Formats: sequence, structure tokens, C-alpha cells
Amino acid sequence: MPRYRLTIEYDGRPYRGYQAQADLPSVQASIERAVKGFCGQDLRLQAAGRTDTGVHATGQVIHMDLDKDWPPEVVRDALNAHLVPEPISILEAEVAVGDWHARFSAKERRYLYRILNRKSPPALDQGRVWHVKNPLDAEAMHTAAQRLVGHHDFTTFRDMQCQAKSPLKTLDLAAVRREGDYVLLDFASRSFLHRQVRSMTGTLAEVGAGRWTGEDVTAALEARDRKACGPVAPAEGLYLTGVSY
Repeated sequence: MPRYRLTIEYDGRPYRGYQAQADLPSVQASIERAVKGFCGQDLRLQAAGRTDTGVHATGQVIHMDLDKDWPPEVVRDALNAHLVPEPISILEAEVAVGDWHARFSAKERRYLYRILNRKSPPALDQGRVWHVKNPLDAEAMHTAAQRLVGHHDFTTFRDMQCQAKSPLKTLDLAAVRREGDYVLLDFASRSFLHRQVRSMTGTLAEVGAGRWTGEDVTAALEARDRKACGPVAPAEGLYLTGVSY
């Protein structure tokens, strides 16, 4: 039974997140239906991460075990054909080696958060960015973000419904840069808590707006209290961009 590794992208707006849920649209359910249409097989996909409602992906990784040995390009093209017109695309398909697992073999996950920082609302990027009208200081945000890098108790930036066993995580990268009207935030870690990236982004935006200082970010982190967190950034600006193995 060959295992196929798939790299996918999707627009998260029509879905209630990646994970399949009864009677609700999801990325997982859509791809599983495409597999059924392609080869008639009922299966459960495994994924590197479960994105929330409205969150996008440009480099999500999933795997599936098929009963038949198909050429990878056939799997990719057939699934894409069965996914039309949904905003999901299979970018790459390859045969996995050994006991490789999309979730458990992952060593790092990377996220990008996109903020459109201008007075005028988005036209082409509507639903794909967080629109912040007032000016943000990206350099101040970057400097403050370095206070979050490293091994910490991230309880402050953890959603109350998070099911992770521990709030201890190691954040390998937190970088903020400006590109024209866009403020872009990059984060990397082996794993993240539920809504951790959106919580950190909302807090850093407070720094960019001049309402918080870097010391406030440190105080919030050290409080280990969800109430100390800044506003949670909306889902539409967040992208799962890649997984390293």
C-alpha cells in the first residue's frame, strides 16, 4: 500500500478549517471526496497541521495510503480535476519513503501573517489580509517580536480551547518586515499552540501602533495569563506556508 505525500494550497474562506467536521465544509473532506471520485477509495487523510476557519495555506503537507500504486503525477492531476471548482490545489505529489508521516515526521512549521497597512480597503486581497488603516511601525514590531523567540511558556498566547498537553513551545523565528503597504510577519516552530500565531500577531500590532512597548510584550509573556494577551488578529491574514522534515 503506497503512501503519497501531497503539498497543497487553499483559500480558507469557504471552509470551517482544514479538519473534517460533520455537515460542515472543510479542506480535508473536500480532498477525501476527490480521492473517492478518483479511485473509489474511502480514507482519512493525515496532515501536518490543522488550520482554523478562514486560514489559508500555500504549503500544507498531507499524506494518504492508496490501495493501488499510481504514478505521482497521475494522483496530482486526477485530484485537481476532481477538486474543480473548489479553491484547493494539489501542488506536488510524491511517494513517501519508509514510515514517513505528514504530522509526526515534521520538524518545523512555518506561518506568514499578512497585514495591509493603508487607509484604502483591499480590493484584490479582500479576505486574504488583515486591513489595518492606521500606520504600523514594522521595525518596532520586529524588535518586540525577538522577545518571543526561544523556549517559553506561551499560555498568554494560547487559546482557551487549546488541547495541547503543555503550553511550553520553542519559537525559532519571529520576523516582521514591511513591503510597500504590507506588513509581513514570519513565524517558525516545530509546533504551535491553538491560535498562537494570531495572538502574537495581534499583540505585536499593538506595538506597531504605539499602544504597547517591547517591555509590555515581555510582561504579557511572563504573565502566563490569557487575559494579558493583546487583541487576536483575524484569521484571513494567516497562511501556513511550509513544513520541514
